[in-house]
Amino acid sequence: MRSMTAYGRSVGQDGGKSYSCEIKSVNNRFLDVSVKLPRQYSFLEERVLAYIKSRISRGKVDVGISIEAKESKNVTVSLDKAYTDSYIAALKELKDGYGLYAPDGIPFTLVASNPNVFVTDKPSEDEEQDWAELLPFLTEAVDNYDRARIAEGERLKADLLSKRDNLKRITGIIKEKSEANSVGYKAKLEERLRKTLSDLDMTFSSDRILTEVAIFADKIAVDEELTRLGSHFVAFEDALNSDEPAGRKLDFLVQEMNREVNTTGSKSCDAEIAALVVEAKCEIEKIREQIQNLE
Repeated sequence: MRSMTAYGRSVGQDGGKSYSCEIKSVNNRFLDVSVKLPRQYSFLEERVLAYIKSRISRGKVDVGISIEAKESKNVTVSLDKAYTDSYIAALKELKDGYGLYAPDGIPFTLVASNPNVFVTDKPSEDEEQDWAELLPFLTEAVDNYDRARIAEGERLKADLLSKRDNLKRITGIIKEKSEANSVGYKAKLEERLRKTLSDLDMTFSSDRILTEVAIFADKIAVDEELTRLGSHFVAFEDALNSDEPAGRKLDFLVQEMNREVNTTGSKSCDAEIAALVVEAKCEIEKIREQIQNLE
């Protein structure tokens, strides 16, 4: 069981380069991965994406990778004249259009602080070698991130099981009260029906009256709903103990639990049971909120 909220990091050196990989994520219905790499290593983005998607199935995931060479050999820096001309023209338009004061013109430091005015030319890198050097650090970061997800997932699992047990307790009380009320309810219903027929000077056979009582009592019985709830409780725990991502399945099960509890409430004619149904619905809502954090 894994949480969708976690953080992992890895730093180190290899091949004359320093590496730093950071991974963090928050809740999301689907998998949404964003990768930030140094511009000269942007060709590795698809490989990083593929690796992340092979390890993570759900959440909004941000991956930040820094690669710095200890020594820059045969590296030349030149000016991107077309971009610089356009950039300076835009700055002048900004100054003139809004009446901004610039006594010495556009500062050199302002232009030079924009990294896009420069073009860095490096010898063509070997993509396979670069990927081979980056992969161990990326793997370590994901492993650390995964351990954090599992630790948080275990805490969520314990909390969810506790809430599930409380929900089982509530529905168990509903079942006991429903069964205890059943016999008395049928007797009251039969008595009321006989009295109404007598007041209307109508007669029906005892068998017909008992049949009508049984039919109506069956309509308000909650045995089936509680039985289905019991099966949902079992499936809920099985999903929590599964090695596969279970967030979506748990979400579906909670919807089904809520449906059965709602039906139980609509059928109930007992004030105590109605109060227990409200308590059960509150517990289901707490469960629903928690499982939004699970992968």
